[in-house]
Amino acid sequence: MTPTAGLSFRPVHFAEAIASPAAGLWFEVHAENYMVAGGPRLAMLEALRREKPLSLHGVGLSLAGAADPDPDHLAALKALCRRFQPFLVSEHLAWSRSGEVAFPDLLPFPRTGEALRRVARNIDNAQTLLGRQILIENPSLYLALDGHEWNETDFLAELVKRTGCRLLVDVNNIFVSARNIGFAAEAYVD
Repeated sequence: MTPTAGLSFRPVHFAEAIASPAAGLWFEVHAENYMVAGGPRLAMLEALRREKPLSLHGVGLSLAGAADPDPDHLAALKALCRRFQPFLVSEHLAWSRSGEVAFPDLLPFPRTGEALRRVARNIDNAQTLLGRQILIENPSLYLALDGHEWNETDFLAELVKRTGCRLLVDVNNIFVSARNIGFAAEAYVD
């Protein structure tokens, strides 16, 4: 089966998800929700994986953070990849950790040359440890930051060029950012 359309998986919809006859249907799951030792969540995911392709989407690598991605988090993600063989692995372009403190949000960062080098290094490290290419999701911005040296689309394109990662374009994030920052979403997509 060639994956063609994906839905975000919610356990409450498990019976419908597993029974769906839709050709090409796949499910995205938030990786951090399944970084557990066992239990019903993993059993449900194993059953779903037997029937449908999966994509793992992460929110906790903090790829735009000042520090390298947390090695324990990367190891847990690698274990999920090994166990469930997702056809895609994606991660938000944001930071969510400073030292030992994790924040329950995906925080923005100024798109500078220094940030580009740091994020590219973090993506390279993640791809090397995972042994696979990852996709980076465009951020959703809630406020404008000063200090940008790159526009977002050029920054993302340069990350792809430097690291070989791919892009996961979240159209909703574009419209959220356009409304909050004040730009034309259609122009971003063009």
